[in-house]
Amino acid sequence: MSALSTVVCKAQLTFSGNVLPPVSDTPEASSGLSAIYVIDGTAGVTASYTAASSTTPVKWMKFSSLGGGYAQEVASTQTGNVSSVTLSGDDMGYIVEEGTSRKCYWIVNYANHRCDMRGLSIAPEQDCMSASLTFSGSADRITYYTVNGVPRTLSRGMTLEYSNIDYNEERGVYEQSVTTQELEYLSGEIHVASPLCQTDFLLTGDRFQIAWGGGKTISSPVFEPKAVEAVTSAVQTSRTVDNEQKSSDASSGALGGSAPVEITFSAVVTDAAIYHEWQYAADPQFDVIDMRVNAVESTRVFNEYGTVYVRFVAGDASGDCEWISETYTVNIGESKLECPNAFSPGASEGSNDEWKVSYKSIVSFDCHIFNRWGIEVAHLTDPSQGWDGRHNGKLVKSGVFYYVIQAEGADGKRYKLSGDINIIHANYNKGY
Repeated sequence: MSALSTVVCKAQLTFSGNVLPPVSDTPEASSGLSAIYVIDGTAGVTASYTAASSTTPVKWMKFSSLGGGYAQEVASTQTGNVSSVTLSGDDMGYIVEEGTSRKCYWIVNYANHRCDMRGLSIAPEQDCMSASLTFSGSADRITYYTVNGVPRTLSRGMTLEYSNIDYNEERGVYEQSVTTQELEYLSGEIHVASPLCQTDFLLTGDRFQIAWGGGKTISSPVFEPKAVEAVTSAVQTSRTVDNEQKSSDASSGALGGSAPVEITFSAVVTDAAIYHEWQYAADPQFDVIDMRVNAVESTRVFNEYGTVYVRFVAGDASGDCEWISETYTVNIGESKLECPNAFSPGASEGSNDEWKVSYKSIVSFDCHIFNRWGIEVAHLTDPSQGWDGRHNGKLVKSGVFYYVIQAEGADGKRYKLSGDINIIHANYNKGY
């Protein structure tokens, strides 16, 4: 080929002798092609190029998969500024030289690649990740070649449509959706990401037949899903107690803290999840599972010191496809129990006006408070409770009182505590 300048411009070939109009594509500039034309049969079809002037000679060359470097000149006719060639029966590239400019085209004879869709069935073997369909008919790859002889695929623009479900985070449910996938060509089997719900598949094509007023849609039998998916969550019941010591990582959203801790584990599952369970274990590998709950929701109160690992497992009816959630880690801290020795009820409202222990992970608590004559003035059964300095509805007088506590921590530690409580009033004679 002679060294001529290359001009990439809009397609400007016209055709005669064809019944149906050509379908044209504008390929990437890197192909060196101005346009690709698809003709429904090239027998007796003539391609014409209109030059800028009738005095400028136009030369035609054609090239195959070898590229423009091996182009050979072909006979052409010119009437005025219109130059024409008769197309061959093969897919072929054409170079049109007009003076010092050169334009390159690729012409596809669709008669060599006619789409024939006969049937679409569900393949007998399915896996957990993809759905396999068997296509019967022909819709082979259509290949065109760049000026440099690089093969590229001209998409048939066939579409595969099927139902699926997607998780709606705002509503917390899986909702129906439609998935559409474009297929460049077909050869035997079609593989797509496995739908999560029951559906049939609709195959439509190809785009050339549709452009010519034809096209066809075929459907598959109903597909039964195997793939399993779920969305899980863990919600810890909040507890706001001013005298309970919080874990250092409580602000980070970590699960656990001071026992007792109540957590609700929930899962939303897809259609194929026939069996499902929450698993609790003491080791993160779940080699030994301590408890199984066959439900999508499980609420548990954690009363023991240490770490518990929780996960959700779901599977299809055959047991072939399994889905395992992230592992939730619940840390219950060691226990603590400390007792103040003084308070001032009624002196300044909201400030040191109630006697309360300071605690963490106390799961059993029994506290008796006595005056100096051994009369019980208060009985507390929960560490979050406090004594307001009243007995029989009235503030007691300033003085020394005594507490006796028996308690147990989540770590098994037993507490037997006793000591003095000094009550100080702003007015010494206040109370009785």
